[in-house]
Amino acid sequence: MHRTRVNEKIRVPEIRVIYGEANAVMPTSKALAKAKELGLDLVEIAPNVRPPVCRIVDYGKWKYEQSKQKKNQKPAKKREKEVKFRVNIGQHDYNIKLTRAEDFLAAGFKVRMALMFKGRQMAHKNLGFDLMNKVREDLSGVAQCDIEPKLTNRNIMMMLSPLAPERQVRKFRTDDEEVDLDAHDEAEAAEAEEHDDDDDIDTDIEDGDIDDTAADE
Repeated sequence: MHRTRVNEKIRVPEIRVIYGEANAVMPTSKALAKAKELGLDLVEIAPNVRPPVCRIVDYGKWKYEQSKQKKNQKPAKKREKEVKFRVNIGQHDYNIKLTRAEDFLAAGFKVRMALMFKGRQMAHKNLGFDLMNKVREDLSGVAQCDIEPKLTNRNIMMMLSPLAPERQVRKFRTDDEEVDLDAHDEAEAAEAEEHDDDDDIDTDIEDGDIDDTAADE
């Protein structure tokens, strides 16, 4: 990692100096003398350009501000999204899910498709693979399949990555509506939580803790 050079440790003969509104190339010795005259420091901020760029600043204060900025920086968002399905999804919900997936892909995200089985649905894994293959085909205008549908525990997983923007042909979003990706994330999280609650009820029914009549109520 690059160590910031300050004052006499800046040994190149010529630098570009920024101070206030001033921005000029000058001999390093002249810039250092000016910094000392002002009671400040000469700090190298861009060593890999020619000539290197330096600022005349209070080094202690500058270092503190740099550290503060780094702490306040938000971590880079992971360039990956997830869309979850159920094997018995209805056509309306299916269209919403694939519109959502298209929006993620159009924004440059990879999208993990996850199909989750519950209870006795595991006896019909072929239906899950049929659905994932349909998803892959329906999104072929905007995505390529990086990881083929694969069964993992009670889930079938598939990974899609976006085609180049100029090659994308969308099938599910045909309007120019402004897309809110954060709202998509929130909707996916809410739907997943709702399905988790349904799974708890289904498990109780299968274990005999709740009878079918009580579940219907």
